[in-house]
Amino acid sequence: MKLRLHFVVDPMGWLCISVVFGIWFYNTVFVPKLVLLPHYDEGHIPWVLVVCYYIASALCLMALVRASTADPGRLPVDPHIPHSEREQWELCNKCNLMRPKRSHHCSRCGHCVRRMDHHCPWINNCVGEDNHWLFLQLCFYTQVLSFFTLVLDFCQYYYFQPLTRLDQEKFTTRHELALLRVSALMGVVMFGGMSSLFYTQMAGILSDMTTIEKMSHFSNETFGTKRSWQWALAEVCGTRWKLLWLLPLRSRKPLHVSHTSLL
Repeated sequence: MKLRLHFVVDPMGWLCISVVFGIWFYNTVFVPKLVLLPHYDEGHIPWVLVVCYYIASALCLMALVRASTADPGRLPVDPHIPHSEREQWELCNKCNLMRPKRSHHCSRCGHCVRRMDHHCPWINNCVGEDNHWLFLQLCFYTQVLSFFTLVLDFCQYYYFQPLTRLDQEKFTTRHELALLRVSALMGVVMFGGMSSLFYTQMAGILSDMTTIEKMSHFSNETFGTKRSWQWALAEVCGTRWKLLWLLPLRSRKPLHVSHTSLL
């Protein structure tokens, strides 16, 4: 399956995703420059820590780009409906097109999305069947990067030895009191917000309920069976290989296996 790009023309969405990119850029440039790299140069931290920080930052950026540009599951104008599945399709009363059940019409994007969870302005895209796994990755890697940043800011204040190659008074007045405190504040906000969002997303996946269905008190009789967490995540990510659940640079294929095949 090829990677299908999807762009939403929405100035408000562009503004929101620019803010997210700005936060990522701030924590990827200023935190290493002020904390990570200087302490590495003086031998206070190992090189593995520096590599892990940049890997987490790169994965966070890749997940953000992929989630914001991947096709969430937009339905074509003239979909091919197998005869055996016609009972599982219905007519959208907004765009007058046939769509599978559990699809939803996004008023922001102007089209129906298969198994739409919600429209997220922070990625300027819908979260649907084909990019839900990327949105989960974005939440996860944002948590990792935010927590990493908080730990570095904490260590800068209370654990790391003073830097001998810098003027401490100049560093404190120009950088530490401003940039590092802003970084710590953003880290707390991002880690708390992403942790809450990741929890609600995982709860919805395990219960087989989208955010829209929860808000509309939707009762799903067809998909309401209890599933293991392995099967639920494998279905969302499109693969049984757990390592691939964490990789954003791949395509997703619908998974059709028995629930008992996952160990």
